[in-house]
Amino acid sequence: MTVSAQQEQELLQRVPTGLLINGEWVEASSGKTLPVYDPATGKELLRIQDGNSDDALKALTAADEAQAEWALTAPRERAEILRRAFDIVMERAEDFALLMTLEMGKPLAEARGEVNYGAEFLRWFSEETVRHYGRYGNTPESKLTMIVRHKPVGPSLLVTPWNFPLAMATRKVGPAVASGSTMVLKPAQLTPLTSQYFAQAMLDAGLPAGVLNVVSGSSASAISGPLLKDRRLRKLSFTGSTPVGRRLMADAAENVLRTSMELGGNAPLIVFDDADLDKAVQGAMDAKLRNMGEACTAANRILVHEDVADAFQSKFAEAMRARKVGRGTEPDVNVGPIIDDKAREDVHGLVTEAVDAGAKVVTGGQKVEGEGYFYEPTVLSVLEDSPILKQEIFGPVAPVVKFKDEAHAIRLANASEYGLAAYIFTENHNRALRVADQIEFGLIGFNAGVISNAAAPFGGVKHSGLGREGGAEGIEEYTTVQYIGMPNPHTQN
Repeated sequence: MTVSAQQEQELLQRVPTGLLINGEWVEASSGKTLPVYDPATGKELLRIQDGNSDDALKALTAADEAQAEWALTAPRERAEILRRAFDIVMERAEDFALLMTLEMGKPLAEARGEVNYGAEFLRWFSEETVRHYGRYGNTPESKLTMIVRHKPVGPSLLVTPWNFPLAMATRKVGPAVASGSTMVLKPAQLTPLTSQYFAQAMLDAGLPAGVLNVVSGSSASAISGPLLKDRRLRKLSFTGSTPVGRRLMADAAENVLRTSMELGGNAPLIVFDDADLDKAVQGAMDAKLRNMGEACTAANRILVHEDVADAFQSKFAEAMRARKVGRGTEPDVNVGPIIDDKAREDVHGLVTEAVDAGAKVVTGGQKVEGEGYFYEPTVLSVLEDSPILKQEIFGPVAPVVKFKDEAHAIRLANASEYGLAAYIFTENHNRALRVADQIEFGLIGFNAGVISNAAAPFGGVKHSGLGREGGAEGIEEYTTVQYIGMPNPHTQN
């Protein structure tokens, strides 16, 4: 059903507009505000407080002062806070979904899917909190007894992107809470509202003051810069572009910070000649058009065996043409807008460059006229040297390139600085495992276009980053290992 303007306004009135510092929503030191826009209309949704360096340091002070007591909080208590937060998010699921659609543009049905996905990190880490085991045993020569335990890493800076406003926050906040670490969360300038609404849910779940602080602002460097230089900060978790990630890693190195970096991607989707083409097309649609292609896991290079390339491309283009483009609150819409005008121009520039280099437009290829920042779902037929294959597209554009054999497909897949996600479509399980062994990616989808799950480790290799989020591995990113050696009582007099 269509969402009314009144429903939108009532929701926006419930969103906190301040900075969350030490359990209170406060005004920014500068007295300035930051506008948040609807990418489907280009119109302003709301104005929030525009935090700066002074606010960031106040937030870090709150986190630092809360750290000692929070670290000693019983794991069961932390677990139950996370579980209550999960319940609250699910109770407010429609609010979260609509808020993401308004500030980010994704269709409402897809936003509901993100609520389920994002909330699951809270439930998953509530369960992991009380199962974070250490080790106890003797050294090999039995002179010492070893106790190995995991301690909270301490105050952490969490920097989230605009494309998954809820899930990227829960994926970082969940394990930090579970570990006993305090936080300063810096949401993306383009989509801060969901994060602020989520932070209020954490307070409502009973999270103590100072454990989670939120500083939104128009200048990311004004917030992160002084924090990365401050010795009280012990951890940086960043999700965003590789160029920004490199700069943040360099800054973090000065203070020898623990870092988790989930950076760019340029995922290949490989369709072998024995693939079920209908399954492959559906997988390509899922992997390409999730979030309008604005995802680091998006399939940016569709590699298809030459024997089935024409049939696949025809089915794929037909499926892309059938998608309905529009504001995500409208019925039956399944492709929303690009996040802003600059991002849409960047996408169109990549298409234009590809066409100039010899690519053929199979379908789409144009900006949608009218208000908002819409772009047609696009399929391009390209050669393997096309410049668009080197780029992270971040839009509903799918370049299709042919390959000759398995070795050729592997070579094309690995011809990227990125190594986050890849997708393999074949009915031969041995081939899938053989190819997975040889391609350099942290995530592999086998006959599946969407594989992210709170229970699975998420992260890449090469220039796609360091560390893992989610899964049993996720909590490790927010802990340090402490070893205690003591005389073995059985070898002492």
